Amino acid sequence: MFLFFAFAGTQVANIGSQNNSANSTTGAQTGFSPTVLLYIALVFAFSLMVNVWIFFRISGGLFNPAVIFAMFMVKSMSLTRAFLLLAAQISGSIFASFLVSVLFPTQLNVRTTLSSDTSLARGVFIEAILTAELVFTIFMLAKEKHKATFIAPVGIGLALFIAELVGVFYTGGSLNPARCFGPCVVTGIFDNKH
Repeated sequence: MFLFFAFAGTQVANIGSQNNSANSTTGAQTGFSPTVLLYIALVFAFSLMVNVWIFFRISGGLFNPAVIFAMFMVKSMSLTRAFLLLAAQISGSIFASFLVSVLFPTQLNVRTTLSSDTSLARGVFIEAILTAELVFTIFMLAKEKHKATFIAPVGIGLALFIAELVGVFYTGGSLNPARCFGPCVVTGIFDNKH
């Protein structure tokens, strides 16, 4: 549900850029618009916040393979559980992308790509820093139990919001390998930088 609402909101935000042959959210491809940037950042943040809150007690509210990998590395999760969650996240991303592509009458326009001025190395570092900030927030607010753990989804959503504000223009603001993979499968477009 997280990626469905995030992709659907991004699709709506990018309606004005349907002539974009790259099917990308990156600002250089769609033309920079602070309104679109804010809309995309908010829809991803609110979608993550609400869905983490809904699924926290069921699956831990885990929607990102980078978080799964980090939790496995610190031995908070077994290899079997990590593999099953990873498979579910990748499958969910493909299915969410497919649903948005068939439900909305416009061409799917939610892929992440590097902007024309962003080198591969720069893009990797931008994504690594933004993803590290999100993973660190999740560890500090949700994994480490404390009195305010019940409101962790708010902080996690805000962390994604600020990361999206920074990253969408330059890298598409992925922070999530599953988020990138699904739209590429559905559109059939895989950049050589992925």
